[in-house]
Amino acid sequence: MSARPYVIDEMISAKAIAARIEALAREITEAFGDTDKLVVVGLLRGSFVFIADLVRELDLPVEVDFIEVSSYGDATESSREVRILKDLRGEIAGRDVLVVEDIVDTGHTLKHVVGYLGAKGPKRLRTIALLDKPTRREVDVKADWTGFEIPDRFVVGYGIDYAQRNRNLPHIGAVRFTG
Repeated sequence: MSARPYVIDEMISAKAIAARIEALAREITEAFGDTDKLVVVGLLRGSFVFIADLVRELDLPVEVDFIEVSSYGDATESSREVRILKDLRGEIAGRDVLVVEDIVDTGHTLKHVVGYLGAKGPKRLRTIALLDKPTRREVDVKADWTGFEIPDRFVVGYGIDYAQRNRNLPHIGAVRFTG
């Protein structure tokens, strides 16, 4: 399936993202100040840029791991069917865990991942999302920390893609289809 023609309108600048990540990192550092090591779990693929910038700002001992889930494929709408494509490499039982999500839309992915990881027995399990679209929520889930609340627009950039394109943009942009 090829992507429909589109243009991208900048919504959140790279500078605004960097400033918000600094503030979030301070809050997370305070919340986990007593940890011996925080396991930061990124949801691939969309969170990889966010997680890289976030962990560099944390003033904590961190370990990074990834889980890959799919609910979109090449579509612009969630399929609501969450599949785990790659599991964690390390153990999280009895450990402090921070799940890093790029965007919370319907909420199905975050709810599924929190349930899945929670069953592995972490000491504390908290969540952070760069973006939140609360008007799209279909299940009762909310990240513990959120970077930006956005309207119901399809977005790309800063790790987030449309049909595997635009992940490399330094900002968040809204996709506007032209054809």
